[in-house]
Amino acid sequence: MRVRRIAIFIDVGFFLKRLPHIVEEKYRSTPQQVAETARILCKRHVQRLVGEKDRWLDHVYRLFYYDAYPYSGHAHHPLLNQQIDFSKTPEAHFRLQLFDELRRKRKFALRLGRVEKTGDWQINYRLTKILLKTHRWHDVFSALAEGKDPRKKYPNLTDEDIRELYKLSNTWKEFDKHSLHYSLRQKGVDMRLGIDIASITLKNQADTLILVTGDSDFVPAAKLARREGAEVILDPLRQSIKEQLHEHIDGLASVLP
Repeated sequence: MRVRRIAIFIDVGFFLKRLPHIVEEKYRSTPQQVAETARILCKRHVQRLVGEKDRWLDHVYRLFYYDAYPYSGHAHHPLLNQQIDFSKTPEAHFRLQLFDELRRKRKFALRLGRVEKTGDWQINYRLTKILLKTHRWHDVFSALAEGKDPRKKYPNLTDEDIRELYKLSNTWKEFDKHSLHYSLRQKGVDMRLGIDIASITLKNQADTLILVTGDSDFVPAAKLARREGAEVILDPLRQSIKEQLHEHIDGLASVLP
């Protein structure tokens, strides 16, 4: 049987985004459950390749987990009219507890970047597309607000126009604190991933690299790894990938149900 040296690289932003689509809530509700799910993901990948159930970690070089420390700044929320300390939000506490859980697990290595502010409060993308449509109807919203039929004043309105107007009106009524997000962006995470892939490959520390991501940013590093003889397997967590990515990997495998 072939002896493998395996390294697994988990893009946490992608991992956490995909979890609700593939894993039951009871396996992702707490930091402990998410950390254990990440371990199970790695275990299944290694077992699939080496065929051993009990000593799978003997074939592992490292299990890399790429994320960023939570944003610790402050901002005034325009809807709540109060100051937000991002370091004390439930999301920040969850992330920090998750890091602590992963540090306790054997062969896990955390690679943590930082989060920086890139703008101010923004309306979520889906709502932005809907609300921008209100511009063409601003003259008739007053009639809707008063419960009147706007066709009395604007007889050219069709039934389809009326339905769209009511939908837009309801969108504004449902607008709440969750309709906004603060403009933040991770820094240094993709760089760390690329450097680790290159370093591990060139030092011959692993011959099989498993990337858990849906991003194409890994392609330059994957090209280097494959040129040096390493095998690159992509796990997009059961999400479809762009057809051109197939030429940059040696296999495609998703192991979580």
